[in-house]
Order: sequence, then structure tokens, then C-alpha cells
Amino acid sequence: MAARPAKILFILFKYLGDVAVAIPAMRAVRAHDPDAEIHVLVAEDALPIVQHLPWITRAWGFPRKRGHAQIRATLPLLALLRRQHFSLSVDFVGNDRGALVSLIVGAQKRVGLQAPLGFAGRRFCYTHPIDEKLLPITNVHESVRHAHLLQQLGIPLPESYELEVYADSTHEKTASRLLAEGTVIGHLSTSQPKKEWPVACWLELYRRATAAGVPFVFASGPSEREQALISELLAQEPAAPLLPPTPSLDLYLAVLRRARVFIAGDTGPLHFAAGLRVPTIALFAATDATRWAPIGPQHRLVQGERSCVCSGHAHRCQQPPIHCMRSISIASAWESLRSILNSAH
Repeated sequence: MAARPAKILFILFKYLGDVAVAIPAMRAVRAHDPDAEIHVLVAEDALPIVQHLPWITRAWGFPRKRGHAQIRATLPLLALLRRQHFSLSVDFVGNDRGALVSLIVGAQKRVGLQAPLGFAGRRFCYTHPIDEKLLPITNVHESVRHAHLLQQLGIPLPESYELEVYADSTHEKTASRLLAEGTVIGHLSTSQPKKEWPVACWLELYRRATAAGVPFVFASGPSEREQALISELLAQEPAAPLLPPTPSLDLYLAVLRRARVFIAGDTGPLHFAAGLRVPTIALFAATDATRWAPIGPQHRLVQGERSCVCSGHAHRCQQPPIHCMRSISIASAWESLRSILNSAH
């Protein structure tokens, strides 16, 4: 009797960009075992990032609302996942939620990253906890770290670490009304103010692009703090064009796919754009570009001249007179944009 194909559940409970950078490692499993059933469990808001990948069997959305346990919605999902009888589950993050879900789902073999902190019995939720000290730490991209975690299971490292994201084609018509194809998007905000390029720098880049006839729009995240950046921008340049609001991540991905170039600091949309095969310009100084900047020849990195001295957990710059993001050269960002645009001719 032939052995049943492997049935694998990947668990990723982290920020949206972190979900995107784990995709190359999961793709390596498909290359290693073409017959395996591959399932991915992410927070519901991250579902559009993975649900259209052609090589996964099913993507599952975990109900989540920050600060609240949605027990009524969660218990039926966990029961359904448990009935899948997975042969293997892999928790890439190793946080409390992922550990408990791993235990409840009850895969025959449960692999999880043994990270510091968390509740005392977390490591016992896995049959095979993997000490994160076994993975490369410095000068390694996060996608490579994920692949090294799977290498502990005998999965060869992937041939490519380029990201892969697909937009829902049903949104194409709406997306075409929101963004003209070939437009450059400048995304002002990130999850932490310390990672954001000053608005004055963005405006100078926009003026250079406009003078050269390059279509350019600004975008920002939905939070009140992120939208305040748009207000600051318009106070200085009232005619600055803005990307219209997109009510869902599914639609946002369809809009993003139409961009000619996407420019941003270290933020999730930067990874989405890279996965959609949109050339990117990554503006880095406050975080480690080696670990987080998009990989691939179509992407450019503009590194600040001054490295950040703030703690990685600090949301705001602790040295405001010498904010590291101010050291990112406007001229270098403009030359990177020109280089990408010229490469199309």
C-alpha cells in the first residue's frame, strides 16, 4: 500500500510583512515534495497574502482582534484543523499563540521555533522544538532564516529567495480606476515612526519626479498616526496626488500590482510589492537592510549614511536631532528611481 502524501500545516502569527517573507521557505517544501498537501494558517487580515499562491492546498484565516480572544469563532476553526490530521506542523514564529495552536491542532510531528520569553511550558507544545540559536543570526535575510529552520527537517534550501504574492484578478477593474498603470507609489508610513523618511524628503523626490514627467502618487497606512503624515504632506504641497483609500488588502494588492515602482521604508507593503514583481526602492537606516530589504535584481536599496542607535523595540527615534532616516540621500533615491525607469527602455 502506497504511503499517504505528507499533509503539512505552516503557522505564521506575526505582522503582514513577516508572512510575506516566509513564502520562499514554504515554496521550498513544495519543490522538495511535489505531492505534499500544504496548508497555511495566518491571521485573517493576512489571508490575501497567501490564499492565491498556486502551490498551496488551502489557506486558513485565524480570527484575531488585538487584545480580545474570539473564542466563539476560534474553537470551530481549531476543531476543523484538528480533523485534518496533519502529519507535520511548522510554527515559524514560536510565540504563545502559535505554540498553543500547534498543540491543539495536534499534528503527528509538531515543529516550532524555541524563542525566548513566553509562558514557561511553551516548548512542550512541540514534539520537535528547535532552538533559534541553531539558525543564522547576523548578515542573513529573514527569508533565509526561515529556510534554515526547515533545513533542520531535511528540506534543501531554496534556489531563490524572491518573494511571491498574487492579487485577486476579480479586483482588476476596480484597481484600474484607482491607479493608472505605470505610476510610481511613494508610501510614507511604516509601523514605527523611527523607520519613516521625513515628509520634506519625500516632497523633494516627488518634485524631481514630476519635473521629469514621472507619474507619482503618495500613499500611507490607515491608522490615525499614519494618516497624519498625509496631512503634513498636503500642508506643504496641497496639490500632491494621493492613492485613493482601498478598503481591503485584496484590493490593495490588485492596485499595487499596477505600480511601475514602489518606494518605502521597512514596511509590509514593501514586501507585498516585491512579491507582486513590482520593482522597489527600499529606504533603510533604522532597521537592518540585510535582514529585511527585498531580494532580487529589480530591487534597489538606498541606505542611510548614519546607522540607527535606537533599540530595535523603540517605536520612535531616541536621538531626534540626528534621526538616522534623515541621512538617506534624496539624490540617491532619485538616481535609483531613474535607474529602474531607464531599465525598462
